[in-house]
Amino acid sequence: MAILAFPRHVRLTLLGGAALTLAACSFGPNGEPPAMPQPAHYGAEAQPTQTVPAQGITQQFVVGAKPVPEWWKLYQSEALNALVDEGLRNSPTLAATDKSLAAAREQLRAQIGSSMLPTIDAGGQVTRNRALAIPEAGPNTFLYNIFVGQLQAHYTFDLFGAARLADAALAARVNVQAYQFDAARRALAANIVTAAITSAALRAQIDTTERLVTLANDQARDTQRRYVLGAVSHADQLSAQQSAASLSASLPGLRQQWLTTRHALAVLLGRTPDAAPDDLDLAQLHVPEQVPVVVPSELLRTRPDIQAADAALKAAAADVGVATAQMFPSLSLSASMGQGGFSWPVALSGAGAIWSIGASLSQPLFHGGALFAQRRAAVDTYDATVSQYKQTVLTAFQNVADTLAALQHDAQALDAANIAARSAQGIFDETSGRYRLGALPIASTRSSEQQFRNAQLDEIRYTSARLTDTAALFQAMGNPPLEPGQTKSTAASASTSTATSAVPGVSTANVGASN
Repeated sequence: MAILAFPRHVRLTLLGGAALTLAACSFGPNGEPPAMPQPAHYGAEAQPTQTVPAQGITQQFVVGAKPVPEWWKLYQSEALNALVDEGLRNSPTLAATDKSLAAAREQLRAQIGSSMLPTIDAGGQVTRNRALAIPEAGPNTFLYNIFVGQLQAHYTFDLFGAARLADAALAARVNVQAYQFDAARRALAANIVTAAITSAALRAQIDTTERLVTLANDQARDTQRRYVLGAVSHADQLSAQQSAASLSASLPGLRQQWLTTRHALAVLLGRTPDAAPDDLDLAQLHVPEQVPVVVPSELLRTRPDIQAADAALKAAAADVGVATAQMFPSLSLSASMGQGGFSWPVALSGAGAIWSIGASLSQPLFHGGALFAQRRAAVDTYDATVSQYKQTVLTAFQNVADTLAALQHDAQALDAANIAARSAQGIFDETSGRYRLGALPIASTRSSEQQFRNAQLDEIRYTSARLTDTAALFQAMGNPPLEPGQTKSTAASASTSTATSAVPGVSTANVGASN
């Protein structure tokens, strides 16, 4: 009602504020991501519907299927599931990221409250003053008290959407952190699975290599005895010794890799390295037979890194609007009421009532070109964010293409290694049988076992690669897309904050998420 007492031009400014706010979005880009190419398939070659059979398992690529949230459970290992659950609960890095996100949400709530609602403060003041003497009144100085208590209110009208756009920019940056938290959570699960598989594979390689070292040492000792007897040359004796030493030299490196992987796994779980978990049994891990392959157009909605780049784009667009709106007028209202006087009785009486009301209107005129430079900087930042979004999408496409190709080649290599290992084992079994019958010397049996163990090492490596690359593809697919009618906030959290209800147009996808 007090607005009606203002001059006509001020009233017109106030009445036009709402319409101008609606037009504020034209101050900058709309923040929509640029159109991206939609390839028919991810890689340079069309992807097959399935891999070749390897160890009796053919992996199928289910094109158009949704990503699997808890994909590690498809390995059918309770021990692996327990490790991932422990890591997601106890990781300090994940906990720190979660708390940083919670702090960002609270900062957003604070900014919305301070920018969109009036501020009301209560104040009290009691002072005793000594004034200088007035020569005409005499040489004495004056001592007096002042008692004041009042309520003060202040509100700035968001005529051109500067505050709303600033809130939208901060909300989008909160969304960036929320998507980054989601990406960190998924990356942690993938790292735990990869570390557990790698540790199990290294343990199996160490066991096999230790057997190879034993066989090589036995062979070197036999060759040494035969050299002493003159049955073989000195070169043969040195060659056997060199082979045994080379195999022994490979063991410390394998053990170092194994211990390093176990230590890393312990830290991922939130443990100290000395409390590293026991190795899984590589043979008990089942490679998932069906792997979802999200189509490229859906990948833009399922990958947290792309969603984070999209949110950053919206924040940069809002910053352009803020920089533009700051060039236009700003209107603020202030009012206060209270009691005051030179004594408590007077201050508390009706005669001590005090109040004030006022308005201020400011229009930037000359700032040395700073406002224009700030807007140009915001536009350049927005253009850079558009390019970063494009690069994020292209990198995601590459990531999926690489993992799909890796799985195809893993299956081919594993199939060949499995055939070689089974053939080598057959030769070893036959040679062992003939040795037991006295038809062959022990050296022939030892040589056939060495070939079998070497083939077994290759099979272990390719088995590990297939298991870890499968985890990488599940990770590359991202999160399940939103269901019809589902919003980002309901998908990302169990509760939604009401702090942003006073901000029309502010998209706060994860403001109220509680993880």
